[in-house]
Amino acid sequence: MAEPATAVVADAPLREHRALWTDVWLAFRKHTGALVGVSVFALIVVAVLFGPHLHAVDPQYLDLGARNQGVSFAHPMGTDNLGRDMFAQMLAGGRVSLAVGFTAMLLALVLGTFVGVLAGYFNRLDGPLMRLTDLFLALPLLPLLLVIIMLFRDTLRAAFGPESGIFLLIVFVIGVTSWMQTARIVRGEVLAVREREFVTAARSVGVRERRIITRHVLPNVLSPIMVSATLGIANAIITESALSFLGLGFPPDFPTWGRLLFDGANFIEITPARVIWPGLAISLTVLSVNYIGDGLRDALDPRLRGR
Repeated sequence: MAEPATAVVADAPLREHRALWTDVWLAFRKHTGALVGVSVFALIVVAVLFGPHLHAVDPQYLDLGARNQGVSFAHPMGTDNLGRDMFAQMLAGGRVSLAVGFTAMLLALVLGTFVGVLAGYFNRLDGPLMRLTDLFLALPLLPLLLVIIMLFRDTLRAAFGPESGIFLLIVFVIGVTSWMQTARIVRGEVLAVREREFVTAARSVGVRERRIITRHVLPNVLSPIMVSATLGIANAIITESALSFLGLGFPPDFPTWGRLLFDGANFIEITPARVIWPGLAISLTVLSVNYIGDGLRDALDPRLRGR
């Protein structure tokens, strides 16, 4: 009678073993702020993607007879000084702002991961690449952004059009000035992973360096990369909003949340909602993404989730 009970006790740890991502999800959902952030960010993404199909109003339609109106059933967020529907402009501007955030984040993530992996895995490249990273970190980013945009804005507008040219320029500028933190974090993780036994074993049997990096090193540094990705979206949205608020972003007839802030600043005493709505959208998006990043950081850290 004692043997079956012993077998059940011995098998209990096997049944309690969970997959990595199941364990991460169980830890992530305990983070209340992260769950709220996911809900708010998902709501914003769904609204800007599908809202124009439900609120089928042209954001550039001028109705001079409905200028500077307040909140109403026809105009849920009021109108601007030219009679354009603010809700339609917020939905259109959200698409552009989120597209800039995601695209610039991907560019910064690829550059930062590439530099960090090379610097952490190859000793001969560590010094030059880290000094390059320090050089970019020492540059004053906002003046650099302004100079680059002023130099190349007209050229890209002529080559790709006013909207596409500015989009490519802003994404490139934000991406190439935001990869340094990711590179430093990834380098630190790679320095620890490359000394692990499985990497030494792969190297001893003659596996190529490129295969070791792609099959053994990169999968083990995904945690900081994912956290950097979430925080990179927030940073890109804030940077784009700052450039648009300074009047150096997209053209006036191509709304973004930052551009709406810039256009509404002169009418804040007449219609303060023109500043409140885009500012609230930027704040909620950035806060929700930051909370998601905090939740991912805690869930992906085995020491914090008790594994």
